Amino acid sequence: MIPEKISVLVVEDEEITAEANRIYVERVPGFEVAGVVRSGGEALRFLRRRPVDLILLDLNLPDMHGLEVCRAVRAGGLMCDVIAVTSARDLAMVRSAVSLGVSQYLLKPFTYATLAEKLQRYARFKEEAGLAVGQGDVDRVLGTLRGSSELPKGMARDTLDAVAARLREHPHGMAAQGVADMVGVSRVTARRYLEYLVELGMAVRVPRYGGVGRPELLYRIPMES
Repeated sequence: MIPEKISVLVVEDEEITAEANRIYVERVPGFEVAGVVRSGGEALRFLRRRPVDLILLDLNLPDMHGLEVCRAVRAGGLMCDVIAVTSARDLAMVRSAVSLGVSQYLLKPFTYATLAEKLQRYARFKEEAGLAVGQGDVDRVLGTLRGSSELPKGMARDTLDAVAARLREHPHGMAAQGVADMVGVSRVTARRYLEYLVELGMAVRVPRYGGVGRPELLYRIPMES
């Protein structure tokens, strides 16, 4: 028996990007594109006619924010999962998306390899979810879906949020020592969290040239594209 493919609705208002996303999804074994729409309203109308397993949802749509689409999907009792796509590097938005049932998060621009990894992880989640019988199984299945979204050992969510908040308050950037002083941690700890934000693509390093010697390294939240 041939296993049923996972159906995906691509929601993206930019024509070239939408076509690229469609091609990317269909290159991943086990997935098929059920449709491509350009707005939140179109997405909701499509889903009323044909439910799908997964929505690849751009959050910056011309008629409504993608999170509004998520709210409408949940209010309508639709059980499809969501991978959110955005250029916004904002931890508060990420947390709002997660609270609305967004299972994974993709930052623009992303490569085929990045999307394929997310889809493959989702496919494993779908397969293993049906086999979960105990708490350990449930924890393992959720770990499969979350993957690298879990914080590294020794890091705390509250501290990460505090570090990101300080950067948002200083758009021109902050040095690790300045962040450490404001958050109440050591410089080494602050730098570890800052480097983690850089790794996630939610912050960038900017050298500041001043006096003699090495330039000071600043961290800042990049401007949204």
